[in-house]
Amino acid sequence: MITYDRLYIAGSWTAPSDPELLDIRSPHDQAVIGRAAQARPADIDRAVAAARSAFDEGPWPRTTPAERIAVIRRLNALREADAERIADLISAENGSARWFTGAGQPGLTRQAEAYLRAAEGFGWEETLESAAAVRTVVRREPVGVVAAVIPWNSPFSAALAKIIPALLAGNTVVLKVSPENSLSMGFLAELLERTGLPEGVISVLPADRETSEHLVSHRDIDKIAFTGSTRAGRRIAAIAGEQLKRVSLELGGKSAAIILPDADVDRAVQGLKFASLLNNGESCIAQTRVLAPRGRYEEVVAALKDLVESLKVGDPADPDTFIGPMVRRDQQQRVRDYIELGIKEGARLVTGGPQVPPGLENGNYVTPTVFADVDNSLRIAQEEIFGPVLVVIAYDDEDDAVRIANDSEYGLSGGVWSADETHALEVARRLRTGTVTVNGASISFDGPFGGHKASGIGREYGTAGLAQYVEYKTVTLAASGA
Repeated sequence: MITYDRLYIAGSWTAPSDPELLDIRSPHDQAVIGRAAQARPADIDRAVAAARSAFDEGPWPRTTPAERIAVIRRLNALREADAERIADLISAENGSARWFTGAGQPGLTRQAEAYLRAAEGFGWEETLESAAAVRTVVRREPVGVVAAVIPWNSPFSAALAKIIPALLAGNTVVLKVSPENSLSMGFLAELLERTGLPEGVISVLPADRETSEHLVSHRDIDKIAFTGSTRAGRRIAAIAGEQLKRVSLELGGKSAAIILPDADVDRAVQGLKFASLLNNGESCIAQTRVLAPRGRYEEVVAALKDLVESLKVGDPADPDTFIGPMVRRDQQQRVRDYIELGIKEGARLVTGGPQVPPGLENGNYVTPTVFADVDNSLRIAQEEIFGPVLVVIAYDDEDDAVRIANDSEYGLSGGVWSADETHALEVARRLRTGTVTVNGASISFDGPFGGHKASGIGREYGTAGLAQYVEYKTVTLAASGA
């Protein structure tokens, strides 16, 4: 049992305005695994006031980039030292399979190191050459007070993707996390406390959606960085537009994996085990629309059926489990409702279904499901389900595959499988999506990550992600002797 009866506000553990603690329940069996205080608007006000004061009057925005880089290196080292504990906490509270949370820890290191490389080579202040009799100095300065709002499905990755570049740029931060992640994010606050950040620079607050809106609407917030649903992103964008706040949004996805006619189907399907079903399918980048050529359609369907039926569903702490439970009961019901919808829409149920896997009725489990004979216009092909549900769509030729892949309001991720990597790259260039993997390659943290269309605004990772947290200032001076 883990208890956080105080909130991490402005660098100190502080009594919450509401003393009632939230029970954190295991998605596996509903057992209470922890209790944690939840922030209310009064706590948000305290955190924002402290962040405002720390930015306007404190030392952090006036430190050198090298000093800020040193702090982030310390944070990364502290996290690496407790990687196993972090993986265990996320599995316990989220239901994410332990293989996934463990495998994600080196990725967090690579993510941080890419930001650090970007900061070391960033043009914090540059003098431009000019034909006029002036000297032009361009500065990249911190935006101010950042409200970082993240979802529950991959909390450490989402949190660090925002707070690392925000802090490297010299901003102060109020991090709002989901109630489900109160334990792992409480531990993140403990790590931040040990980095030696000045008072007021960062707060970590678990809170509900209503309190989150209070944060993003706060007049002393200069920038909002949000990861979550497209519906919530639209609301945040409206608030930001009304107040002219800076905003970056990483939203939903319904990504397509195109299996080209020359692809090795067995290799592609084994790659989709991870690209489509990572984190129980609760992933915005999951490639859940599988596009197969008509000439090899049934081969792809059969291979996916065999794959999905081979995956162990169960206790996320079991090292043999590939798919664990959904994070909450309502999310479990949402996924099951979509499976029933697919059946009603006339798609062919290849494997799975709306039933709960036998023996797992106490948890938030769903049966991994594959649908075939799916038209891209069906809701199960257009709407983000956020669970282990795949749809297989047939295409006639390459142009048809690209058309189907782009026929979505989303554009976050995608994949192309082919024996000819050069040709796969040509196809990837035609997709209207922010990230494309070829033959199952890993996403690079040095390159920008984000979405087209309803999948978001702005980018994360590397230099592009760091640039989301700075403002430009141009200073002109008379040239010497002018």
